[in-house]
Amino acid sequence: MSRGFKKEEAPEDPIVVPPRAPLPAGVPNYVTPRGEGLLRDELAALDAERSALSSGGGEETQRKREITAVGEKIRLLRQRLAQTQVVDPERQKPGVARFGAHVTLSAADGNTRSVQIVGVDEADAARGLVAFTSPIARAVSGKSVGDAVVLKAGGTEEHLVVMSVAYGEAPEA
Repeated sequence: MSRGFKKEEAPEDPIVVPPRAPLPAGVPNYVTPRGEGLLRDELAALDAERSALSSGGGEETQRKREITAVGEKIRLLRQRLAQTQVVDPERQKPGVARFGAHVTLSAADGNTRSVQIVGVDEADAARGLVAFTSPIARAVSGKSVGDAVVLKAGGTEEHLVVMSVAYGEAPEA
C-alpha cells in the first residue's frame, strides 16, 4: 500500500508531571499531623482516580496517558511520604516560635499579620500557612513575644515584632 493511504501517527507530547514543592537537600519532610493527613488523603484520592481510569471509558490513548500521569503523581507522593517526619506542634516549647507555631507579627506602621509555620506541602501563603523553609519562617524561628525580627525577602528588609506565639488551633483574630 502506498504511503499516501496510511494513517500517520502523530508524535505524542511527553507526559509532564510537575515536581512537588522542593525541600533542601538532606532535610526531612517535616509535616504537622494535619499536613500528614492531607498527604494521605491526596494519596487515597489519586489511587481512586487511577482505579476509575483503569476501569475503562473514554478514548484509549488519552486514558493511558492519564493513568501514566496519575501513576507518576502517586510515585512522587509516596516518595515524599517516605521522607515525612511528623512534628506535633503541641510538643513544642510554649512561647517560642518553632515548627507548627501560629505567630502574629506587627510592623512599624501598626499592621499585623499572622502565619503558621508548616511543611512545604501544606504551605498556602494566602491562608497564612508558610513553609518552614520560607524566609519569614526562618526569621521568626526561635523568637518569643517582644523579639524583633528582620525579614529579608525580595531585596527588601522589613522590621517586625513578635506579638504572639501559640500552638494548637489558630488563635482568634
